[in-house]
Amino acid sequence: MEHLWRFLGVLREDLHAARRRDPAARSLVEVALGYPGVHAVWAYRVAHRMWREPGLRLAARLLSQAVRAATGIEIHPGAQLGRRLFIDHGMGIVIGETAVVGDDVVLFHGATLGGKAMRRGKRHPTLGDDVVVGAGAKVLGPVWVGDGAQIGANAVVVKDVPAGATAVGVPAVVRTRPLPSPAADLVEDPAIYI
Repeated sequence: MEHLWRFLGVLREDLHAARRRDPAARSLVEVALGYPGVHAVWAYRVAHRMWREPGLRLAARLLSQAVRAATGIEIHPGAQLGRRLFIDHGMGIVIGETAVVGDDVVLFHGATLGGKAMRRGKRHPTLGDDVVVGAGAKVLGPVWVGDGAQIGANAVVVKDVPAGATAVGVPAVVRTRPLPSPAADLVEDPAIYI
């Protein structure tokens, strides 16, 4: 019973994260019923638990594929997602099997956390806490993106990005960000640093 309450608490955190991060969200009910990013994360949490049981791996993959068909968001059940992940819009999101995503991360539509090689082992990125990945951005290979980093829209990241930096362009170039003003938004648009 304790596991159930803890799981429900994580689901509630996901709702509040979406509500807090999306200025268009009017209520938790709207988020729970109408946000495919939240639905995909919730289904991932079930599939990931199944993935940890060797006898349920096929079922976990089938669940993740059904969710992909329903939401347009593909999250491999073997990926490791942190708490309060917010997927905005979501269509076209891909998160690979060995990807690791920290807490309080924001992914915009079309973002890919993918691999560059067709071999076993760590082949997908690791994102720290409070990372923002812009629309259409591709983070490829076993790269590390540090805490608080931002990946600009349509950037292609194939090298590590230090904490607090912004990566923009194809291939992505790391730029340092100016210190935010006290009135800065919760999530800045990384494209302004291009």
